[in-house]
Amino acid sequence: MPIYEYQCPACGVRKEHLQKMSDAALAACPECGSADYQKLVSAAGFQLKGSGWYATDFKGGSSASSSSTSSTGSGHSCGSGPCGHS
Repeated sequence: MPIYEYQCPACGVRKEHLQKMSDAALAACPECGSADYQKLVSAAGFQLKGSGWYATDFKGGSSASSSSTSSTGSGHSCGSGPCGHS
């Protein structure tokens, strides 16, 4: 479910609310009860989880994997370092 950001011009409170995309926008401020609670346009947030994604993860694309292999010499796109990939 997306997180939407709202602001109340009456009391100045700014909050995030977890809502379904099909839910109607909130109309009343939870702090002061003002009917002027406005949904803000903000950058979409996302979180990367897991071991990551690399150009070499695409199926059937030998050109992407050969370019990353030649640039690092080790077959993965993060280069040499503490990433744990070999």
